[in-house]
Amino acid sequence: MQNPEIVIIGAAIIDVLAYPVNVKVFETGSYSTEDIHMTTGADALNEATILAKKGRRVQLETVIGQDDAGKFIQAHCNDAGIMVRDACIKKDEKTGMNIVLVEQDGTRSFLTNPHGTLRSLKVEHIQMPFPESAKIVCFASIFVFPKIGPDKLVQIFSQAKMQGKIVCADMTKRKKGETLEDMAEAFSYIDYLFPNDEEAMLLTETESVEEAAECIKSTGVGNVIIKCGKRGCYIRTDVEKCWIAAEENVNCIDTTGAGDSFAAGFLNALLDGNGVKRCAKEGNRYGAEAVQHIGATAWLNDGL
Repeated sequence: MQNPEIVIIGAAIIDVLAYPVNVKVFETGSYSTEDIHMTTGADALNEATILAKKGRRVQLETVIGQDDAGKFIQAHCNDAGIMVRDACIKKDEKTGMNIVLVEQDGTRSFLTNPHGTLRSLKVEHIQMPFPESAKIVCFASIFVFPKIGPDKLVQIFSQAKMQGKIVCADMTKRKKGETLEDMAEAFSYIDYLFPNDEEAMLLTETESVEEAAECIKSTGVGNVIIKCGKRGCYIRTDVEKCWIAAEENVNCIDTTGAGDSFAAGFLNALLDGNGVKRCAKEGNRYGAEAVQHIGATAWLNDGL
């Protein structure tokens, strides 16, 4: 499959999830859970998986190793129809793995390997110029990769804009005390930014979602969409500032990948040419499905 309609940039790893887990796991020699399973994970691969399962032509720009975990990811991408270039597979890299401990209420704790591919992506790993067929370039996520700081983000985003792409980005919590001023130039190239409430308020050093959205919008981001879990999401555009309510009657058991599912729902609607409110509603819908299952993309097995 060629001619991708969207390029997703970011991490692709393995998640090993255990549910439910509490502090007793560290007090006993053996601890029983209802479910332990292995699946693919990380924001970029989660988004790519959801979009591919929805029939989108997706190219994933990532780094994975030539080890068993990497082969598992390659097989997953082949089955899902996700395009991964041979150059993304590195024999000298160890594919990242996370152990995800999920509490009864869906709260997660992660054990990560800092020496794996989770954080090893560099600009030189990303194919640029981007494919002409791609409408959207989505970077997932800002602050994950130590070697891709604000200046490198400018390089990536400016290339995408020069080619006429819609630039989208997700983010995680800042790692090195970055300020909004540090990120302003990179943000000015972004058409749609999807932080969650904690990430947005930490970066902007504000105390409300609305304040955070205003600060981020002031950098030149086209549309700020702040994910707020059970409260839904808040959008700030050139002409609107409003809340989009979350789905009702949602039984949350695991929030792993909820933000990634939101982003995928938003992107899927955006590819169809929908406006920001409709896209946000789709994001909420996908996120609501995700939290009712163990694992980031398990909900796809039920359809939507």
